[in-house]
Amino acid sequence: MELVTPEALGLDSGQLARVGEHLRRNYIDADKIPGSVTLVARHGQACWLDVAGQRDLERGTAMAADTIFRIYSMSKPVTSVALMTLYERGLFSLEDPVHRFIPSWRNLGVRKAGAFPLFETVPCARPMTIRDLLRHTSGLTYDFLRETNIDYAYRKLQVANPQPGYTLRHMIDQLAELPLEFSPGECWNYSVATDVLGYLIEVISGQSLPDYLRETIFEPLGMVDTAFNIVPDKVDRLASCYERNAAKQLICNDDGQSSMFRDREFYSGGGGLLSTVGDYYRFCQMLLQGGTLDGQRVIGSRTLEYMTQNHLPGNVDLAAIAMGSFSETDYEGVGFGLGFANKVDPVANGNMASHGTFFWGGLASTLFWVDPAEELVVIFMTQLMPSSTFNFRGQLESMIYAALD
Repeated sequence: MELVTPEALGLDSGQLARVGEHLRRNYIDADKIPGSVTLVARHGQACWLDVAGQRDLERGTAMAADTIFRIYSMSKPVTSVALMTLYERGLFSLEDPVHRFIPSWRNLGVRKAGAFPLFETVPCARPMTIRDLLRHTSGLTYDFLRETNIDYAYRKLQVANPQPGYTLRHMIDQLAELPLEFSPGECWNYSVATDVLGYLIEVISGQSLPDYLRETIFEPLGMVDTAFNIVPDKVDRLASCYERNAAKQLICNDDGQSSMFRDREFYSGGGGLLSTVGDYYRFCQMLLQGGTLDGQRVIGSRTLEYMTQNHLPGNVDLAAIAMGSFSETDYEGVGFGLGFANKVDPVANGNMASHGTFFWGGLASTLFWVDPAEELVVIFMTQLMPSSTFNFRGQLESMIYAALD
């Protein structure tokens, strides 16, 4: 990756150097994360790339710029953009009921009482729409939230958990038998909704999700290391993933050399992709440039502009509508569009990114943001689960925006 000087793009190299020092001193040298790769780009050019620590602690292998990471929920924007390319072909409307494409979901109910497997339900006030899936107002949930009787049912049935022979269709059939947390549109709740979008891509396009993503996004953008599975000649570049035990020591959660990503059949549009900083930068730069990169158009500029606006009912922030206590963002001052969170009030949010910045993160503490006002892209990759362990986003925002002239 070719870098220009930060000063050429209106950034102070000394302040950016403090970011690297901060990550090394307070996280890597303190054994809180194994290593990291951080990229800052502005005005369409990368100007700062920091590579630190190790990608595999047990083997002592150094982190590298081309290290492959589990990006988990940073898959969501990719899948959402892919679905909206089908919208641009006139193949669905955002207000289409989901049961138009998934007939078994026509009579989904909302939990009134009871616990798995004996739920009492009431009919939804209105059908779930594709817009609901894109903005997480569908009534679906996640098994790891551990807050309700319904997410317990997800855990019991292992909904959306990769296992031999398990596919997107199996997930859809399981969800058809379970109630929703709330009637669609009434609340916001982080959920498997984007995995459902991946299934809709297959139904609407007639292609598998991996094939559609590859042909529509990865190949046009030259994202050569982004996929659901890792091929043998790239395994050495896959970082191992860690978590902290009760003694706050790093322990391996997923050994990169024997990873489940070698071969699997459940293609999670909400959390299954592997990628590199360089690949994800190309995706983000395409977003910043209105859907086109190096002459390759992926999606229309007006579509992207629409996707990155706040689509929450009444234009509220997440603090006013969110049900669950966890997602990959703070709630105050943050709205949600079609696949992206967006900053609607930086003061209420407490962090410095501009109004209109859109972003998300992943379960292993990866994150990105795109700031159209400053023409700024920031990507941070590490492999520490869960992402709620440390506030990397807030710290990086305060330090990187301080580098702007």
